[in-house]
Parts: sequence; structure tokens; C-alpha cells
Amino acid sequence: MFGSVLGLSTGALAGDYGNDGSPYRVRLLAKAKPDECFAGIGVSYPPGPPCATGQAKVNQAYVWGLARVGRQVWFGTGTNINCLTSGTNLSRIEPYVNGDFVCEYGQSQVVKQNPGLPPSVGDYRPPQVWLYDSGNGQLTEKTAEIRDRSADDAKRLRTTLGLRAGGSHNGIVLFGGPALNQTVNLFAFDSKTKRYLGSTTLSEYGNIRHMVVADNALYLGVGIGRNGSAGGAVLRWTGTVENPFSFVPVAQLPAQAADLTEHDGRIFISTWPAGSATTTATMAGIWMSPKLSDGAPGLNSEDATRWTQVWNATMYEPDRVVAATYAMGGLASYGGYLYWGTLHVPTKATSVHTEVYPPGDEAATKAAVRNTQRASAVFRGRDFGDSRQKVDLLYGLPDLPAFDPTASAGAGAWSLKSTGYKPLYGRSGFDNPFNTYTWAMAVAGGKLYVGTMDWSYLLTSMAGIGGQGSNATVTREMYNPANISAVDRSGFGGDLWVFEGANHPAKPVSTSGLGNYLNYGVRNIVTDGNDLFVGMANPMNLRTDPNDGVPEGGWELISVSPRR
Repeated sequence: MFGSVLGLSTGALAGDYGNDGSPYRVRLLAKAKPDECFAGIGVSYPPGPPCATGQAKVNQAYVWGLARVGRQVWFGTGTNINCLTSGTNLSRIEPYVNGDFVCEYGQSQVVKQNPGLPPSVGDYRPPQVWLYDSGNGQLTEKTAEIRDRSADDAKRLRTTLGLRAGGSHNGIVLFGGPALNQTVNLFAFDSKTKRYLGSTTLSEYGNIRHMVVADNALYLGVGIGRNGSAGGAVLRWTGTVENPFSFVPVAQLPAQAADLTEHDGRIFISTWPAGSATTTATMAGIWMSPKLSDGAPGLNSEDATRWTQVWNATMYEPDRVVAATYAMGGLASYGGYLYWGTLHVPTKATSVHTEVYPPGDEAATKAAVRNTQRASAVFRGRDFGDSRQKVDLLYGLPDLPAFDPTASAGAGAWSLKSTGYKPLYGRSGFDNPFNTYTWAMAVAGGKLYVGTMDWSYLLTSMAGIGGQGSNATVTREMYNPANISAVDRSGFGGDLWVFEGANHPAKPVSTSGLGNYLNYGVRNIVTDGNDLFVGMANPMNLRTDPNDGVPEGGWELISVSPRR
């Protein structure tokens, strides 16, 4: 009735990673398993696993939506997200395979069986829903309950690109994700009985990233249009267990909502840029709601046009084209400050910049590749919206390269320009240039935890990749093996950092993927007292051999606990 149950104790999968004298105990709680066989790009998938032909492949890559109810940890997955990101955000759809992963794009059997699908999403597979019980270590898959409910539920699941957002409130657990038809699909469960309640489609919206409970209400951050390219909104959940899909729009934004948190009696939102970020309002930034105590409790429909952008990427980034490619990531309220960080899709700024200003020769191409790279910057601020507003740069740079297209007799030239800040604690990316995402923030036990994405392993895995399209020369330069050989391989894996006080620099909890360096990112964090449940991102879909001396690919759910 409640799906297949894997009776795994908390130590049964990979044991205790924290036997190194560190102040944290890190345990692997659950891990994606191979779900397909691969015999070559464009080749029909052999039966299995186990795979008599070809090799095992694990498509389930991210813990994408994450929520906790008591000892229940619910999560939804995303599949082959690195392929989807390259296809949809970077327009790279040439099939590619190496020892770590494969992206088939238009050669995928999914596209061949569904010719109407664009090649950019050819590597998607339906997501899964899982429930982990932290009391007894039991892992239960809930996906079949969705498929078996009705043909409509099964179709919604089958056409969802991934369950990107998760939340819980007043007896329900809610998951949401972007759909193939540029809408948002939602799925609801009863948190008390764990029973599946049903699904719906929000046709007005095209993306969803996070949910938050603030002042006893659940809010969802959504995007409008394809991948949120036409703006954003915030929805307040007004439903019940009996009627789980009732919402009121409480924010209309010119950019899509990303993460949300409560701070200083308001909701603050980080945004991703609109499809054409031509104004500061449509660029990535931080937005502030009216006070939750104004008028009726919480946010309501009359608040939809009363939000204020209090910070945006141009307030730090001196190059206007690069600034338009920024996104904002995790944010949290801590020690009287709002903390947030930037996100930079690897190679996105280079691709956009060289389209706007095509390099004239090889030297200009190399300069564009070198000068458009950005690692994540971490900020904090307070007293937003009045004359006392103050923003500090914690990790970043005082100067960044900016391009002047009128220099050198119209050929253009790069030079360092001030960001207007001096970092208090260190350089961008927590002093690691490959930490390009500040993906998650959470407060537990009086400490602020920050999770990153480190793409250094992904870069080395793609050494020598060929170029295609108008940016072929740029792509070849980006993945030039001569450049990649200098990458510090000891830093592979996403990071988890901790601020132990508002006036202290961050300390590393792990800089190597919390025990698996193929985990290139800390995608989500939920807390339980002093402890963390961490959802990892690991798209290395061909790393499935437990005997090859390399860790395995696929999502991981990990607990992180301070040693007592």
C-alpha cells in the first residue's frame, strides 16, 4: 500500500564517514541505485539491471525537493540534470559520453519514441518520491502510488522534468516541478498517514524552485514561462488535506523566484534572471515583501505588487553582460543579517558574452574565456529598504574584469573594475574558483551552514570535448586539456561550510562531497535541532561499478551531526 520498503539501517549503506577526528559525524542514509542499462549512444536500452549487455546506468541524479515532518524526511528527485542544464541553458545538444556520464540528447530512446520532444531534454526520466524515516532507518519509495492512482497522475509524473521543490505544512507534503509542456506539476501526500492525495497542473507557471513556511503559512516561489523566463510569482498555500491544491498569488515579480526565507518579519526572495534581463528589475537579485504583520496575517493578494528589490547583480558585477547571467541561490536569516550567495552556471557567461561580442581571433577567445569566469560570492545585509541599509561582501573580490567594446579602436579590451566591495573573509567560492553555486543555506544549533556546487570534477571529466555551433571555438578553448591539467584534483566534490557566529569566517565541514567526490553539490538542506539532512547532486550516471575504485554516481541523502 505504501510502496516498496527497503529495510536499511542508517549505517547499512556506507557507514560513518566521520571517523577522521572531525567535529562532525557524516552518515550516508540513502543512495540512488542503477535503473537502466546503457550499450552506446543511440542504441536501444538492453533489459535490466542487472545488465547482461552494456553497463548499468543510474539516471536519478539529484535530491531536488526536500522536506521534513518530524522524523520523516521526504524527497523528490531529478534525473541527469547536468545534461538538461547543458541542453536547455547552454544549447549544447551534441551527444557525449565518457567514463563518468553520458548525455544522449536527440539520440536518446526517449526522443526516438517521442519525436516531438526537443533534443535538449532527451536525457530526462520521470522523477521519484522517497520517504526516509530517521527513527528506524527505513527507506520507502512512494513513486508507484502516484502512477497507480490514475492515468492523469501517471501522465503528470511521466511529463515532469524533476521534483525541484518540496515543502510541508498543516498535514501535507507538497512536491512540485517543471513539466515538459512549460507548466508546473504538483503532487501532494498526507504527512500523517503518508497516503498519496493527488496531483494538479498549474498552467500559469513554468518553473518552481523552493518553498518556505513563514509565520504559519506555506509559500511557493515560481517562475512564469519556459524555465521561468517571463518573470516570477509567490503563491500562498490556502489548502487542506481534503483540498490540497488551493493557492493565492501574493507576489508578482519581473524575475523568477528561486529561494525564500523569513527575515526581520518579512519574506525575502532570491531570483534568477528573466529570459531577457535588460533592466535591473529583471536581473538576478534579492526582493523583500511587505511586513507579514501588515493588514491580514501573512501575505495576501493585495501584497502582490508591494515587493521591493533591495539588491541586484549590477551592484557587484562591473560587466553588464556577465551581470545578466548571474543567478541568486540560497539565503538565510542569521545573527540579525540576511545572508545570500550568487550562482553561475558554468560557461554560461562565456557563451553569452561571446555571442554579444564575438571574439575576433584566438587571443580574444582566450581572453573572453579567462575573464568571464565567476565563482560564487557570499553577502550579508540588514536594515533593508531604508537609509541604514548595509550590505557586506563576505567572500568575493574587490575587482573583476569588465569588457569595454569601444577600446582598442573598436576591437574591445578587458580591464579590472572595482566591485565596490572589499571581502571581509576571503575570495569568491570560499577561496575555490570552482565553487560557482551557493546552493543551500540553513541554520541549525545556532550555526549557519552553506552548501556549494564545485564543478572541477565535471570540468576534468569533459577535457577535450569538441565544439559545436557558433561557439565551437569557445567551447574547445573552455575544455582545452592544457588548461584543465592545472585543476587541483584534491578539491573535487561540493562543499559544506559553517559560520559559527555572525562575526566569524566560515569553516569547512567538508570540501570533498561529504564522503563522495562525485557529489559535485550540496543541493538541499533541512534541519532537525542541531542536525542536518543533506540532499546531494551527483549526475555521474555511468559510475555504477562498486569494484572499480571510483565512488558511485546518483543522488545521496546524508546526515551531518555535530559530535556531542
